[in-house]
Amino acid sequence: MIETYAYARAGLLGNPSDGYYGKTVSFILKNFRARVLVYPSARLEIRASKADIPEWSSLEELRDSTRWRGYYGGIRIIQALLMRFTDYCSEQGIELSDRNFTIEYESTIPLRLGMGGSSAIIIATLRALQEFFGVEIEPAIQAKLALETETRELGVNAGLQDRVIQVYEGLVFMDFNRETMDAQGYGAYERLDPALLEGVYVAYRRSLSEGTEVFHNNIRARFDEGDREIVEAMNRWAEIAAEGREALLQRDHKKLGELIDANFDLRARLYTQLSEGNLEMIRAARKVGCTAKFAGSGGAIVGTYDDDAQLEKLRAELAPLDVAVIEPQVV
Repeated sequence: MIETYAYARAGLLGNPSDGYYGKTVSFILKNFRARVLVYPSARLEIRASKADIPEWSSLEELRDSTRWRGYYGGIRIIQALLMRFTDYCSEQGIELSDRNFTIEYESTIPLRLGMGGSSAIIIATLRALQEFFGVEIEPAIQAKLALETETRELGVNAGLQDRVIQVYEGLVFMDFNRETMDAQGYGAYERLDPALLEGVYVAYRRSLSEGTEVFHNNIRARFDEGDREIVEAMNRWAEIAAEGREALLQRDHKKLGELIDANFDLRARLYTQLSEGNLEMIRAARKVGCTAKFAGSGGAIVGTYDDDAQLEKLRAELAPLDVAVIEPQVV
């Protein structure tokens, strides 16, 4: 029996520029994980997890489950990965052994909060498939295949950032500049020392998931048309990520916090569909002096705090909103 894991993630700086030839800094959250089991069986089977079973004790439970988990479980994304994985192996001339298997999965990653729940299931499954078939795929290509599973097979609008950090783990600076992306199909990735992440928190909604914001409504079209406002914003987010990398290396906590706030403030000016529930988390964090930005596309935030006393103030301020505050486990 093969057992593999992949973890939640938080975008520290630069997002959402990863899909627009930008730069980002992200880190893994080992506080939450997706777990996959693969073992030989007579027939090929993807076993349903709780999120896939349409059975509830009451209408209230259905509503609570849907708010938290959304409308889809993991079966469709695992099935999509199997399509992309076998296509890739065929393209590369890799012959897979003719034997069936069963895939089981479970996840503790809060869904619909921009913490990479779906991509973690994909990465964990891809790791298991590589081990089961004895196939070695370099990390950058693993992230690319995980992205293509959602974009090519499922038609989901997504970027490489989540998949890169979930493959590489730890703390990573990513450069998706156009020249590199056009040349090799993926970016340039630099592992940073996770010990550089001092005084960083992540907060997320526990009871009512509002789901990922529709951030990319017309941004892609405007970017492709060369809209000056959008292009300049993407360039600025890339600069923020690069400056953040330097601030981390220099252990400049103050500068890092300023960049985190600047990252969100630019997003708030550019995007018009920020929900009140997401904005109140940002306001609450800043009220007690912490910095704050979205960890993904809404539902969770990431930022810095100065000391333990301020962290406790943050917890107290967010508790009435039913928002949990955690210190990320990166290694």
